[in-house]
Amino acid sequence: MSLEQITTQFAIDGEFCGAETWGSGHINDTYRAAYSKNGATVHYVHQRINHNVFRNPEAMMDNIARVTAHLQKKLGPRAAQHGLTLVLTRTGAAFCRDKEGNYWCTYHCIEGARSYDTIKTKEQAFEAARAFGEFQRLLADFPPPRLKETIPDFHHTPKRFAALERAIKADVAGRAANAKAEIQFALEHQPLCGILLDANLPERVTHNDTKINNVLFDDASNEAVCVIDLDTVMPGLALYDFGDMVRTATCKAAEDERDLSKIHMELDLFEALASGYLKATNGFLTSAERALLVASGKLIPFEIGIRFLTDYLQGDIYFKIHREGHNLDRCRTQFELVKSVTAQEDKMMRAVERASH
Repeated sequence: MSLEQITTQFAIDGEFCGAETWGSGHINDTYRAAYSKNGATVHYVHQRINHNVFRNPEAMMDNIARVTAHLQKKLGPRAAQHGLTLVLTRTGAAFCRDKEGNYWCTYHCIEGARSYDTIKTKEQAFEAARAFGEFQRLLADFPPPRLKETIPDFHHTPKRFAALERAIKADVAGRAANAKAEIQFALEHQPLCGILLDANLPERVTHNDTKINNVLFDDASNEAVCVIDLDTVMPGLALYDFGDMVRTATCKAAEDERDLSKIHMELDLFEALASGYLKATNGFLTSAERALLVASGKLIPFEIGIRFLTDYLQGDIYFKIHREGHNLDRCRTQFELVKSVTAQEDKMMRAVERASH
């Protein structure tokens, strides 16, 4: 089915004029479509869900529908520009399926705003963290029933570590000898695995993909206006989101950078993240959660690093690679980031203290 045919299934008031690919996501196919209505042009965003990655798209869309409805209620008059609005199908469903079995959903387009793939300034870091913190705060009173875990044990680091141990023992690709230093680093840092899970922190509604390109920034003011890409929204710990912000926003080098001297956690960017996040979460984040903010910045790079290392040892069966040893390179950058965070831990703790007041 063509995109135009798909769009007729949604309750859109207007004539389809055309569409373009939209955003920089690597999993789903996203399009921004123009419609003519009473002589004016309005836009909607259509998305084809990759059901090879999201194996239970019905559960995912149920989560998204409930979360967006809650956000709409909490945001009130601000909802049109500061929250995603699902467009239901003409039968009232949150998604439709085409003849090939693909799942589709549609959102109102937030005009005058854009996303960025990398953080360039401290101001952007502050705004992105504030937006994700606000997202968590607005969902702090999310009512039962519990959201579905669309990716079970997504951030269960002890289980990720157990998978690494099995991969080391099996060594099915004969690569363990090439990764002796990385394996040793992982084994030495095993105590990190339970640092959040063992702290008895409250369960929250979390985003689970807190890269800057999942925040829209206003074109005029440069303020963060809306958190997008809710595919991975599910129950979790608030610090999973903050830790992933530290991982993705405080180091300007590429995730697969081979020159490890470029891997460095930039303290000024961390300070901006902490300030923005704590400004938004003041009043609901517990003292135990605040105390572990810096620890989360070590845990999440470590967790992602052991996932890359596991995949390398298993023969690159999960993450896409573009060169030999790609996953090992990725692992090395994550472990180097863990080292950088560890070296600056005291300064980061002081930054959190300042941001808390």
